[in-house]
Amino acid sequence: MSLFRVLLSIIFPPLAVLDKGCGSVVIVAILTAIGWVPGVIAALVILNRTKA
Repeated sequence: MSLFRVLLSIIFPPLAVLDKGCGSVVIVAILTAIGWVPGVIAALVILNRTKA
C-alpha cells in the first residue's frame, strides 16, 4: 500500500480501489454515499488485504 493510495483513499475512496474489481468499487461507493468515514475505512481495508 503506497502513500499515494492512502491519500487517495482519504480524499476519494472509490477511486483508490478502482483496480481491485467492480464489487469493491461498488461497496466503497455505497459506503461513501452513506458516510465518508465508512467509505475511507472500507477502502483502507480493501487496499490492505493481501492476495493469498
